[in-house]
Amino acid sequence: MLPQDVARLFQSEGVFPRRMTIEAWATHRDLRNHKCGVFLLNGEPWRSDRLILNKEVLSLAGVRKFLPFLDEVAGDFVSFMRRRMNKNTRGALTVDLYADLFRFTLEASSYVLYGQRLGLLEEHPNAESLRFIGAVETMIKTTLPLLYFPHQLMRLSDSRIWKEHMKAWDVIFEQADRCIQNIYQEFCLGQERGYSGIMAELLLQAELPLDSIKANVTELMAGGVDTTAMPLLFTLFELARNPSVQRDLREEIRKAESQNPPDLNQLLNAMPLLKGAIKETLRLYPVGITVQRHLTKDTTLHNYHIPNGTLVQVGLYPMGRSSQVFQDPLRYDPRRWMRRDDTNFKALAFGFGSRQCIGRRIAETEMMLFLMHMLKNFQIDTVCKDDIRTVFGFILRPEKPPLLTFRPM
Repeated sequence: MLPQDVARLFQSEGVFPRRMTIEAWATHRDLRNHKCGVFLLNGEPWRSDRLILNKEVLSLAGVRKFLPFLDEVAGDFVSFMRRRMNKNTRGALTVDLYADLFRFTLEASSYVLYGQRLGLLEEHPNAESLRFIGAVETMIKTTLPLLYFPHQLMRLSDSRIWKEHMKAWDVIFEQADRCIQNIYQEFCLGQERGYSGIMAELLLQAELPLDSIKANVTELMAGGVDTTAMPLLFTLFELARNPSVQRDLREEIRKAESQNPPDLNQLLNAMPLLKGAIKETLRLYPVGITVQRHLTKDTTLHNYHIPNGTLVQVGLYPMGRSSQVFQDPLRYDPRRWMRRDDTNFKALAFGFGSRQCIGRRIAETEMMLFLMHMLKNFQIDTVCKDDIRTVFGFILRPEKPPLLTFRPM
């Protein structure tokens, strides 16, 4: 639960870091004869896939290519909100935004990864897109009980939860197949192409086999929806009940844009307070409440001997709220990340080391662009000033999503 403990854990993770495996996901791949992606792989297969993916997903050059896609979807979400607002005679909108944020993150992830829009921000999304969004929701919902029940028992008893879980993954993989077919069709037609998303780039490079590309992009897609929607919801809530922070962020955005940076990446780099707001949200509300590693050597922590191979979990929720680690820990203060304090191993929402979240840059830039567009266009308020109660549902969620009020600027 302390940063110095995580530093020791980092030293003991080895060349091929290994974290806890979600057995239900791995079993689906095995039964359906799909390859595993880097989320489920270990050892040399993990390392070889990860090094190739890093170039398109984590590197600065890769990020620069997909930023315009995220910016477009964030702008479309503002238009989506304005259409709803225009139907309200009061000129404001009070809403539980969770379902809409889920659609936004799914739309953005699909565009970046597959190069295709799902149309989830339109008035009437098509049936295929709604089927896909339902599959992602079902996969996340059914993963939680399967963490605690032996999946072999669920399979033998022909459990409804197990069948729903398998079917949901099947639909998610079918979406990847359709996108691959569309990309190949464009190639065959010889159409002039610009950047068409991460999957198309990986197919063009041909450094990974087709089934590995499909496995990795599918895992990125499935893992990057709720894990981005939840921090956005928590951030909007904290900004609504901290109007001075909201004003400061708006001023930072105005100043950054007035400097006319040449590209989106430089624009985002000119907004350290906005980056700090996301870190602050993830400190108080870590989506994944632990980071795990299997030790590769015997280690001693606080006079406890921990043998090689032991699974060790870092408790992110208590660390983020500990007065031993953070001054005034329950206060929402994005500026704490801009001071000269030692922040090593304190911002761990995306993990650490070479096995940190592969989708980190997608999630961070997606959240920054979303918040930038929303703050430029809307004042955000809430009547609820109390701390938000949270529950664990595979990821950290609000027990009851807060009602937020949006007013045009």
